Amino acid sequence: MKKILTTITIVIATLTTTFAQQKKGDVELGIHAGYSYSAISNYWGNSDLKSSFNAGVSTDFYFSNRWSLKTSLIFDQKGWANGFIYTDSRGNGLITDYRLNYITLPVMANWHFGKKRNWYLNFGPYAGYLAGAKASDISLDVKDYFHNVDFGIAAGIGTKIRLSNNVKLLLEYNEQAGLTDIFKTNPGSIVRIGRGSFNVGFNFILK
Repeated sequence: MKKILTTITIVIATLTTTFAQQKKGDVELGIHAGYSYSAISNYWGNSDLKSSFNAGVSTDFYFSNRWSLKTSLIFDQKGWANGFIYTDSRGNGLITDYRLNYITLPVMANWHFGKKRNWYLNFGPYAGYLAGAKASDISLDVKDYFHNVDFGIAAGIGTKIRLSNNVKLLLEYNEQAGLTDIFKTNPGSIVRIGRGSFNVGFNFILK
């Protein structure tokens, strides 16, 4: 897993160095929010999806009309539905949803395409810090059972529609795939978390 993240980081760094030698373009500051769905998976399969939301801010540095480097800071609600939790020492339990709140920092290489370069594909690594975790149906804090940091890879596709000289409307779909085990103690196969999201936002162009 560390080798994968290292390789991705090297690729992005290489792209940054290569395209930084070209004439620089705009810098865009963005805000977005959207609908998310997430689940966990292991060797045996996937959990039920949980619906949630995400919201964040971003900075997009253009190296050319084809390439830019986008960094974001996102409040990311993740989790899964219909999970099982033990409620006492006798092994009694119930079915509940799990809600995990992350502060996520992705670093994405953006490739812009189309006649007006208004479409883009992006990819890159992300790191997420666990701000809180609850078994939501019973409002039980379960943060101590999870690792504080989650690493993974992200990818997405989107379009920017120019509304004025300095403002663009952002429409985007992206996914995150965790590469690390989210549980501190796990005797079974690695449990990873992933999520997809549909986002709407605005980008403000800085000259």
